[in-house]
Amino acid sequence: MTISREALEREIAIEQAHVDRVYANLDVAAASAKELARQGREIFVSDRTDFLREEDGTALFERDAFAYQAARRLAILDAEHEGLVFGRLDLTDSEVRYIGRIGVRDDDYEPLVIDWRAPAAEPFYRATQVAPMNVVRRRVLRCREDRVIGLEDDLLDTSVESDLPIYGEGALMAAVSRSRGRQMRDIVATIQAEQDEAIRASYRGVTVIAGGPGTGKTVVALHRAAYLLYTNRARLERGGVLVVGPSSVFMNYIERVLPSLGEDSVTLKSIGGIATDTLGMGSERADEATAATLKGSWRMLTVLRRLIRLPLLDEAPRVRVTVKGEVLTVEGRELDRIRDQVLAVQRHNRGRAQAESLVVEALHRKLPDDVDVDDIDVPEVIREHPGLQMFMNSWWPSLSATRVLARLADPGVVERVAPELTEAERAAVVRSYAWLDGTDTVQEVPRGWSIADIALLDELVNMLGPEPDDPTEDPLVFLEGGEVQELVGLGDRFARERVADPDDDPQHTFAHLLIDEAQDVTPMQWRMLRRRGPQASWTIVGDPAQSSYPHPEETQRAMAEIIGKGQHRTFTLSTNYRSPSEVFDLAAKVITKVHPGADLPRAVRSTGVMPKLVATDEEGLPSTLRDEVLALAGQVTGTIGIIVAPSRQVEMTRLVLSDPRLGAFEERLIVVTSLQAKGLEYDGVVIVGPDEIVAEAPGAERMLYVALTRATQRMVAIDVGTSRWRRLLD
Repeated sequence: MTISREALEREIAIEQAHVDRVYANLDVAAASAKELARQGREIFVSDRTDFLREEDGTALFERDAFAYQAARRLAILDAEHEGLVFGRLDLTDSEVRYIGRIGVRDDDYEPLVIDWRAPAAEPFYRATQVAPMNVVRRRVLRCREDRVIGLEDDLLDTSVESDLPIYGEGALMAAVSRSRGRQMRDIVATIQAEQDEAIRASYRGVTVIAGGPGTGKTVVALHRAAYLLYTNRARLERGGVLVVGPSSVFMNYIERVLPSLGEDSVTLKSIGGIATDTLGMGSERADEATAATLKGSWRMLTVLRRLIRLPLLDEAPRVRVTVKGEVLTVEGRELDRIRDQVLAVQRHNRGRAQAESLVVEALHRKLPDDVDVDDIDVPEVIREHPGLQMFMNSWWPSLSATRVLARLADPGVVERVAPELTEAERAAVVRSYAWLDGTDTVQEVPRGWSIADIALLDELVNMLGPEPDDPTEDPLVFLEGGEVQELVGLGDRFARERVADPDDDPQHTFAHLLIDEAQDVTPMQWRMLRRRGPQASWTIVGDPAQSSYPHPEETQRAMAEIIGKGQHRTFTLSTNYRSPSEVFDLAAKVITKVHPGADLPRAVRSTGVMPKLVATDEEGLPSTLRDEVLALAGQVTGTIGIIVAPSRQVEMTRLVLSDPRLGAFEERLIVVTSLQAKGLEYDGVVIVGPDEIVAEAPGAERMLYVALTRATQRMVAIDVGTSRWRRLLD
């Protein structure tokens, strides 16, 4: 059944009236929350300025809790909700339910909008004509802020006689066809049944969301995080939810999805920023392919253990002390045995006392039996001997993770701790740390620890244990200057003097971890993540065909250790909503040649425009790129991604910024590597140098597959000098 334009406008007016009522109630709720916040600031205020009574302290705590809850509610109500009300269900019993991003009730506590995560909203996503779930009509409201601009209807229960009008050609296709911006939109109004099943799965154990490019894995996982917080709020807000992605570019892209769904109590971190809790730093710098692969592999565990055991002294260790004129010496293998004995049961930074005791015992045993020592305490004399203390400071110093890992800049050290590596592999490791002494010759390459190094440093923190505090620090200080002299009081002093359990884990832990692009997470990074969720439930999202880590069997082993024998379930998304079939067909030819078992989703959209393949040389690249970008800018209305190999990113970024004709479209142009493009999408895509991407990326052709599947409308591939990758299209 179709309706006229006049009838459509009447339907829109009906829905607009309800939306207006919802926003009016929302304004009342926001005003109420502001008033509660104001009251929270005013009540429980003591007029005493000299000291606080016990009841005043309790009142202050209650005031802070009261104000926090009011502020939290206000933040939810004031959040930017793109289309707060987006759905309507007309049921067989004539009940009408409106579905939205958050629940809103009227003065009589009757629901004006049902939160999309509530059980009552489930038919909006699950009902079909085969199983209508008592739904006669499902309606999607297309809104721009608080204005209804269109309707999309589905008639589900055809067995019920109804005069409900039906309008629209499908909200989903309208949503996936619209232009892309610089940040991901939620899909809360257009979630499909197979996606909804993954979103509403039990929080317990491990949930794996698999599927090829464009199937919505990321946004489904984010909606799952919002759903789990809604249904298990007490547990997950207390324990925390951590969302992990491949890069800061990706995290910036997804950061507004959860707030738009009414959730802001989630920690978002890129994989290079996970260990800020233990290291105080993160990284976005990628190593070249060989070094990145080595640093991520299981082999590094053995290398790090050897590195810790490797003395800092270049010469063979030896300790000498004098007791009653006798020179006592312990050296070589005996000291090595002591080191191994201690490290077998202690972390390095906690093992010095035990190591020193064993060295003292070893020296004591060297004292001849005929020496008269009845008047002295021999172990104490040895322990206080300057020679012993100097030796212990050099043989067993307190170690930081960065100090230990920096030793891999020395070729001799790498040869000793990693003899099983090939000469080329050892050279790649040493070269990756050339920035430490300034010997790197590559210009304009960012210096500092890499993303792969962060996992190694975190592992070393775990192996070494915390560094001892400086015993000379005075915990009681006066702070002078300004208008006030502040005394750090007894409570602060006791807090500082309280000795933390050195066996406590230094990292933050979470109740639920959501890992996106999980196929890229290396074994060493999985270990880093597991330390953040030893008792957590997990949502793991990925596609092996898009892996940048070239040893999928190691990745599977790492994931299997996390899943263990606990509850787990896998949902495979089968429909590609992003890529036009013309673009995806080309990408599928590439990946099936190198990964025949790739999970290829079904592309449901067609633009009628084939991908464009062009060729140029180095000299002609600037003009060719400019021409292709300008052409795309006139053909699509949203973002244009320029995907390049890492070695070209600086050059291509400069070109885009310096060309005045491209400058007119600067806000729409984004230059990224294939790794940075993970999880992102653009209306138009220009791939510069496909062969270079294959050569430089750890995942080789898999990274080209990623680049080939980012476009939602049109794609251009520019070969620069070579076009070997095109053989995969035959």
